[in-house]
Amino acid sequence: MIAAYIDEFIMFCAGLWMTAVGFDYLPLSRNPRNRLPVVRHFKWMGPLLLAIAIILAAAEPMAVDAY
Repeated sequence: MIAAYIDEFIMFCAGLWMTAVGFDYLPLSRNPRNRLPVVRHFKWMGPLLLAIAIILAAAEPMAVDAY
């Protein structure tokens, strides 16, 4: 049970980081001209990862009650 919450916390932190990099709040590298093409997808992948982490964290207590 604790491991699931740790997993969701890591997913939440990764989603925050991806969102911050995607919307240019945090730089990915020191040279902005070296921006990777995949970074443009961080704008939708970060919030999606945040939503998945929140949904899984909310669903975790219901899954424990089923046992």
